[in-house]
This record gives sequence, structure tokens and C-alpha cells, in this order.
Amino acid sequence: MHEQENVNEKSKQDQLKNFKVDDSKKELTTNQGLKMSEDELSLTAGERGPTLMEDFHFREKVTHFDHERIPERVVHARGTAAHGVFETYESMEKYTKAKFLSKAGKKTPVFTRFSTVVGFRGSADTVRDVRGFATKFFTEEGNYDLVANNMPVFFIQDGIKFPDIVHALKPEPHNEVPQASGAHDTFWDFVANNQESAHQVMWLMSPRAIPRSYRMMEAFGINTFRFVNKEGVAHFVKFHWKPKLGVHSLVWDEAQKIAGKDPDYNRRDLYDAIEMGNFPEYELGVQIIEEKDEFAFDFDILDPTKLWPEEDVPVTIIGKLTLNRNVDNFFSETEQVAFHPGHVVPGIDFSNDPLLQGRLFSYTDTQLLRLGGPNFHEIPINRPVVQFYNNQREGFHRQTINKGKVSYHKNSLADNTPSPVPEDKGGYAHYQEKVDGRKVRQRSESFNDHFSQAKLFWNSMSDREKQHIIDAFSFEVGSVKDITVRQQVVDMFANVDRDLATAVAQNIGATPPENANESTVTKSSKALSQMNTAKTAETRKVGVIINNGFSDKDVVEILHGLNAEGITYEIISEKQGAVTGTNGGSLMVDHTFSTTDPVLYDAIYVVGGSVASNVFHKNTTYYLNEAFKHYKPIGASNDGIRFLEENNLNGSIGVVEGKGPTFIKEFTLAIAEHRHWNRKVV
Repeated sequence: MHEQENVNEKSKQDQLKNFKVDDSKKELTTNQGLKMSEDELSLTAGERGPTLMEDFHFREKVTHFDHERIPERVVHARGTAAHGVFETYESMEKYTKAKFLSKAGKKTPVFTRFSTVVGFRGSADTVRDVRGFATKFFTEEGNYDLVANNMPVFFIQDGIKFPDIVHALKPEPHNEVPQASGAHDTFWDFVANNQESAHQVMWLMSPRAIPRSYRMMEAFGINTFRFVNKEGVAHFVKFHWKPKLGVHSLVWDEAQKIAGKDPDYNRRDLYDAIEMGNFPEYELGVQIIEEKDEFAFDFDILDPTKLWPEEDVPVTIIGKLTLNRNVDNFFSETEQVAFHPGHVVPGIDFSNDPLLQGRLFSYTDTQLLRLGGPNFHEIPINRPVVQFYNNQREGFHRQTINKGKVSYHKNSLADNTPSPVPEDKGGYAHYQEKVDGRKVRQRSESFNDHFSQAKLFWNSMSDREKQHIIDAFSFEVGSVKDITVRQQVVDMFANVDRDLATAVAQNIGATPPENANESTVTKSSKALSQMNTAKTAETRKVGVIINNGFSDKDVVEILHGLNAEGITYEIISEKQGAVTGTNGGSLMVDHTFSTTDPVLYDAIYVVGGSVASNVFHKNTTYYLNEAFKHYKPIGASNDGIRFLEENNLNGSIGVVEGKGPTFIKEFTLAIAEHRHWNRKVV
């Protein structure tokens, strides 16, 4: 028997030798060797229709991708989470029969997970990346998952290309470098050869890619969904999360240093804020388009690389999310929570957005491997608050003990239970959209404009934000070793804006564009610039530099005043223990200069003291200059004012000195500004 197997194997090898393979002309095939004519478009019913289950190439490609990592998530591996509550502001029954949106004041428990996309679980929080914002609503009709990102568009239009963009973004396979970064050849090669990514890349190069805090991060549902009301009338809808603290970011030098000083910066910030009772709040907004207006815009509303400008489709605020409790166990909750855009409730349905269609398959497929089988819904953090009944049985990690001998539908032995629920009794029924078309791998021509909204985004940026984008492109593309890829990127983004491409080209050794087909879009949107966001000093953290011999009466008054404005602070000095003031009062030191860093604070307040060693003097100077060059507010009183004078900082924009109520007011206003961009920084 074994001899026959060996003969068969030898015969097989001999046959394979007869195939002449030209490695320079590799042809795309499935894993079964079937040559494929298309690798960028899913099989759909008509060019704008839904993706078909029979698309074996899509399912093979995405299934293989979903199962590439064990046990962490393939993407969004680095995350943190919290429990909370969602409260509806007003009834949305006009648009949706979803019960958790049916009545003003209705409250629903939620669980929200924030994450970076590219990095492994052990990567840093402050890398340049897209951020995830996924929320599970534990409603009376079952779990509803709103899976969002902090950018409203995505790199690709079709879910079949998701493995490609992630492969390109991940560390390069020959050496697994770099970690959690797009500053390498394969990512930018993908961008240059997949120009639908232009709009998302503009967002990725903007300050949005390095948020100051998850508490100060806007988020978007990206895909186009449907609201369906009790009468069966549907509207297209997009979802937005608007942070009550405004949208604020780090500067790049600061983000890089934080990654080394405190790689857990964002997750620590979220955890500490909740522990202190500074509960993060976000308002839920929706953009709604009537079905009759589906083709009324100069972009395709189903294209996930496009946003709906808020000036054209206003955002209606319909409720508020408050995160008010940290997890009890990180692994059991944060790591094991499973989100899926297909977890919906009656009144929320899908569109033919081709990226969404792919996600509806991929998310469940991923959980099957990552959480060990089909029963991940029985893990406590995923379990709905309502009882569930069906005929699904067994599988890995089954916890439900089903009684009786019936596990099929239809039946008479169990009185035909569990029974389907009619739509008018709360059962879910898919929206009956008329679909007509040939089975094709095509995309509507309405998806072909890749640069107009990228130009809209550029037009909407302030001068400071534009410079950030130029610097980000210069750093990221400048890290690419292949000069031909650098040139391709420059040529590509000349289609967005020639000045942008020229500035980047000059910085990275590429040839500036000469005959660019630059977008002619002149429109802008105030909603896209962070300069127009809310500004508040609440929950900001101040580093207070202090030493023995400080004026305790004045300082205590100021610290109490800052607390009254919702500002937190940490005492920093040369040594641990207590520092003593001139009147005998004392303050406990939270950090020495070596256990913290100026990049970890929103502002620096220098008090000083009559005792100041060379070490104290040197470190105070370092803290002031780091805060100053990162455009942060600086305060000083009493002995601390001389440090401003020595470093020529007094009188600068965003630098406040003095004492008493006037100082508290002015310093609070300076902190609320977040950054003082008009400051002259050498």
C-alpha cells in the first residue's frame, strides 16, 4: 500500500516537472489553480447591486485573510474599551422602527471598543493610523453593532480588496518591518496603483491620524445603511459620533515621543478619565437621504471612498453616548468582544455599498477562528440582554444546555418551536429592494472619480493643517526606498493639488509634476477642519513643576481654581515625597522628572521654589521648551516666572504669567485653545 502511494506521488511530481512556469509572468489563480480574470471587483447583481454568495473567489480570498492571525485580530488588534449608556434625544420613528431609537429619553446599555488598525497588540497607541470606534448596543430586540472609524471614508471600494490594503499596510513579510506604520514601500506602492485610496490617504496624512485622546475623536460609520420605518419606507443613512470635548490631535514630534515614553497613552487616558468621573460623551448624528434622491449628488452615495458633505446633507443629532464604567477584565471583555456590521435590529438595514457587502461576510468569518468557533455569542461580553432561541447546536465552547430532542425546523414534537416571528410582531425582515442585473464583476462608472473629494478635503484644511499634511507625506513617502514608488505617489496626488504634490516632491527627491490633471473642485466644508471644533479646558491635564520653598498660598489657590474648571494636574519635582511651601503647606509629588515627560501633558505650569538645584533647573528648562515647540499653553507664577525670562518665553502667545483669579481665567482659556498655532517656534 505504501509502495503504491510512493509511486503515485512520484508520478505526480514527474507530471509537475512538465509544466514550465515563467516566474516573471505570474498569472493570478485561486488556491485551486483556477486562473481568475478579475481580482478587484466582487460578483454583483448588476453594477450597483448586492454581492452574490456564489462569488467563490471573494469568499476564498477573504476567508484566507480572516484566518491569517492567531489569536489576535488581523486588524484592530490594539484596543481598549469601556461600558456605558446611550440615551435617545428624540423619537426617530418617522425613519426607523428600531425600538432603542423610538422614544426620547430611552436608555440602552452599550460597550465601546477603541483601537488602532494596523499595529499588533503590543504596538503603541500614538502611531499614525486610522482608529476604530465600535459600539455594541444591548437592545431589547437583540444586539446592534455600530462599527465605525475616526475617518468617514475608506481606502477601497470593494470588500474583495480588503486583504490587499491590509497586506500592503502591515509590516513587510520578508523582515516584518515596520511595525504599526505606513511609512514603507508596499503601502505606498499600493496607494499609487490603487488610486481610489486618494481620499482616505489625505485623511491619514492629516492630524486626524494622531488623536490626542479617544475622548476627543470624531467617528463615522463609513458605509451607507438604511433606516426602515413601520410603514416599510426606507431612507439611506450614515452615522456619526461627535465628541463633546471637540476633535483634537497631537503633533507628529509629540506623537513619536509619546510612543516611547508611554505607549499606552490613549488607553491610559480613557481609563483614568472614567476612574476620575470625567465620563467621555459623544453625540450620535445621522445623515439621511430619501431614496428618490439616490442619484441627486455629484458622487455615488454608495461609494465608501466618498463622504456626504454636511453642507449638502446636514447631520441631525439624535442621542448621546456616555462611557461611565471601565472593564473588569481586559481579556474577557475587550479582547473577546465580537463586532459585526451585520448585527442589526428591525429598522436598520443594508445598502449595496460593495465594501459593506464584503464586511457582512468577513466579520463573522473572522470570529469563527479568533474566538474558537460559532458560539462566540455566548461569551458574556457578547451575550444579548434578551434570551435567544434557535436550532443551532454544539460546536466549540458551547455553554447553552439545550433540553429536549428537537433541533430542527419545522417540527411537531416541540409544537414547531422555536417559531419564526412575523414582521408586524417584531421579526426582522430584509428591506425588499428591487434588484435587476446581469451577474458581473464591474463597478458603476459613478465610482470612478477618485480625486474630487480628496480636493474637497484639501480645500477645507487650514494653513496649519495643510502644512501637517505636507509634512506627513514627506515623512511617510520619504521613508520609501524605491524612488519609482515615490515618483508615482507624487504624480498621483498632483491630481488632487499641484502645490501639495510639488511641496512633497521637493522634500523627497522626486520630480515635481509638470502636466498634472489637477482637480478643479473649489468647494470646501467647515465640518472637515479641526480648527472649527469645540474648545474646552475640561479634563485637560497640566504638569505642575514645583520644588521646596514655593509660595503655597498662591499655588493652592491656583490649583483649586484649575480643578474648579474641570482641569486635572500632576505635581512634578526632582524627588518623590512631599514638597513644602513657605507657609509650611505641602503637596505630594506625583512624578519625578524621570518618571514622566512634557509630551504627556496638555499644558505646563511652572511654580518653581526657593530651592532649585542644577538638576531641577535643567529639567524645568527642558519641560518648558518641549511644551513651547509643541504649541502647548504654558503658565508660570511666583518663582516660576524667572524660568520664562531665562528661556525668552514670556510674552509669547499662549504663555500666561501671574497669580490669583485673573491668572486662573487666562490660563484656563489658554488651555482650552489646545494649541497656539500662531506662536513663533524656531
